[in-house]
Amino acid sequence: MRTRKGHYKELFETVRKKGFLTVRVDGELREAVQGMKLDRYKNHDIEVVVDKLKVSAKDVERLRKSVGHTLAQGNGLMMVYDKDAEAEGKNAVRYFSKNLMCPVSGISYREPAPHNFSFNSAQGACPHCKGLGTVSVIDQEKVIPNPKLSIREGGLAPLGKYRNAAIFWEIEAVLAKYDCDLNTPLQDVGEEALAEIFNGSAEQLRIPADTARTTNDLYLTYDGLGKYLQQMADSEMTAAAQRWAEQFSRDAVCPDCHGTRLNREALSIAELQEWLGGIEPQLSEKNRAIAHEILKEIRTRLQFLLDVGLDYLSLSRSSVTLSGGESQRIRLATQIGSQLVNVLYILDEPSIGLHSRDNAKLIRSLKELRDLGNTVIVVEHDKEMMLAADYIVDIGPRAGRLGGEVVFAGTPGEMLKASTLTSDYLNGRRTIEIPATRRKGTGMLRLIGATGNNLKGVTAEFPLGTFICVTGVSGSGKSTLINETLLPILSQKFYRSLKEPMPYESIEGIELTDKVVAVDQSPLGRTPRSNPATYTGVFSDIRNLFVNLPEAKIRGYKPGRFSFNVKGGRCETCKGNGYKNIEMNFLPDVLVPCETCRGKRYNHETLEVRFKGKSIADVLDMTINQAVEFFENVPSILHKIKVLQDVGLGYIKLGQSSTTLSGGESQRVKLATELSKRDTGHTIYILDEPTTGLHFEDIRVLLGVLQRLVDKGNTVIVIEHNMDVIKSADYIIDMGPEGGRGGGQVVACGTPEEIAAWGKGHTAPFLAEELSAAPSQQKQNQ
Repeated sequence: MRTRKGHYKELFETVRKKGFLTVRVDGELREAVQGMKLDRYKNHDIEVVVDKLKVSAKDVERLRKSVGHTLAQGNGLMMVYDKDAEAEGKNAVRYFSKNLMCPVSGISYREPAPHNFSFNSAQGACPHCKGLGTVSVIDQEKVIPNPKLSIREGGLAPLGKYRNAAIFWEIEAVLAKYDCDLNTPLQDVGEEALAEIFNGSAEQLRIPADTARTTNDLYLTYDGLGKYLQQMADSEMTAAAQRWAEQFSRDAVCPDCHGTRLNREALSIAELQEWLGGIEPQLSEKNRAIAHEILKEIRTRLQFLLDVGLDYLSLSRSSVTLSGGESQRIRLATQIGSQLVNVLYILDEPSIGLHSRDNAKLIRSLKELRDLGNTVIVVEHDKEMMLAADYIVDIGPRAGRLGGEVVFAGTPGEMLKASTLTSDYLNGRRTIEIPATRRKGTGMLRLIGATGNNLKGVTAEFPLGTFICVTGVSGSGKSTLINETLLPILSQKFYRSLKEPMPYESIEGIELTDKVVAVDQSPLGRTPRSNPATYTGVFSDIRNLFVNLPEAKIRGYKPGRFSFNVKGGRCETCKGNGYKNIEMNFLPDVLVPCETCRGKRYNHETLEVRFKGKSIADVLDMTINQAVEFFENVPSILHKIKVLQDVGLGYIKLGQSSTTLSGGESQRVKLATELSKRDTGHTIYILDEPTTGLHFEDIRVLLGVLQRLVDKGNTVIVIEHNMDVIKSADYIIDMGPEGGRGGGQVVACGTPEEIAAWGKGHTAPFLAEELSAAPSQQKQNQ
């Protein structure tokens, strides 16, 4: 058996209790004596010797019993060691097993079953990481942030400065073994001593009586600083203790399964597609007949995933890491495979995250679903998807309270002749203009040797003070390069972030920047109480305005009176929610307006305080556009809500629950919050597909905001597939050439005109088509 580090003492005690006197350690026969020790920092192969005998006819019964006993103790596996064969220079070891086993190496596998290939099953999951693919490990650099300090001076960050405690006594005893003490700078303490401080000591440590202030010396077992931190991070500890311990650790790829999340036996399914392609010729005629239908079904299901543009995903990819578009396309692939008819399918922006090349595959899949006899309704902003439809329903004319009408319904051909905001962009009457000039940049940020996930030693240059667009087919490495490598590097530099970047060699030019802001599409808050007013901070200014009104001063109201989160001013019937949650058995819960406040959230007394005839509830019910007019003479409030209007959110309400906002709307609220702050002119803004859920007109407004940020000297980095955004960039980094293993390289970089002219990669031809629509501007940019 192979034992893990540090478990030898318990193993030998168990061996002795069972009556076995001899063990074979790393090929050497040894007597199992009390207190037997091995190097705790190494893995060892240890076999228990059940019987020793010279085989003869009279020993058949003894041999039969020994074999049975050995197989019982070894879970169906045993080894025979032949000393005579070793003396003759032959292979002295032979393995026997009740299970599937290699007779040379002794590796034995269970009978294969479906659960052996699932990381959600105990039989299939990697035992080390429990099927997660990652493990939490202690980060020595975080534990020892300043190696020049001694332990007494606080060199071990989790422990702080010296105090009279047992853990310091134990560490002092460890150091004494290596001719060091608590006053020795940690940079002068050897690696072996540091390893023992982190991992624990194999022997009991003597603590002198004068140190422990006891009559006699103490003998203590020291388990190590690492185990102490892991215990504090345990799920049974308090949340505060877990957060404290987590700051000294980092997530690392599991060393046993290398991130695959499966145990050793299950790893044979790697590279499934290639393996399936060559398996049938290896099978016998009988087995080929048995496997035919199974292989056909697997290949068919894989092809469905390929047809909807998901070839870059691995089958072991965690579902929580999938985008909304990817999850939707997986469900679409399942439906195509079901071959159902007379079904109404409704999809909400399935093209999210798809490159223009893969969009055609998705459209073909949707048409295939239609041709089976189904009806497919797609909510989309994608131009190709609209023109490929059989029928279009256009909702408008604008957003929010200015929308809600069917402004057109008909075929794509009829749509092109109509006069709506959408049709104007489809037929070219309105366009997103190409910038007249491309910025050259004020400096260079250079990321060297990035190798995370599928990146192949990528070196990428980011000209500062420009609008940069990172493009490429899905799975080409865009997010790994920006979100998983560059962003964590900058966050660690400026904010001491705990997130570790993906592997890279070095970064140059970081001193030319002083701030990084990531604006993603995650929800503003986890509860319905969060809203644009609270997120941007303008609600505090609004409450302060109401507090300073004469009526509020007379009543002695404080800012808390106008908060729906605390007692005093809120409606206590609904606790400030504005609605009550009715639980329905076997059905989703139902929200109904509160019968006391009728959805206003506040009690009657609070609503009596009014500004320009409006209560605090009336203000929260205003759209951004209405609020801009209402607060035009209150600069502190106007500044923050005007930015919300500038990013195209004039139609949403100040108090609108964040759970009702789309991902694109949430992202723009975050962007507006950042825009309302003072920028340094050296800030890097990172946005991942900000056009998700946006109409052509919304994209035009968003691009105007981003361009204004760059005009102030900042750098904007956008990961995007939308051609209107790509053609508007100053600089493009195109990743690829394919997704997954076929990607991870910089295919081309330069201005949009340079990328289109070179023709490399899958982005270039689509970009060239966009640029050809404005030849005069293209010539000027060249």
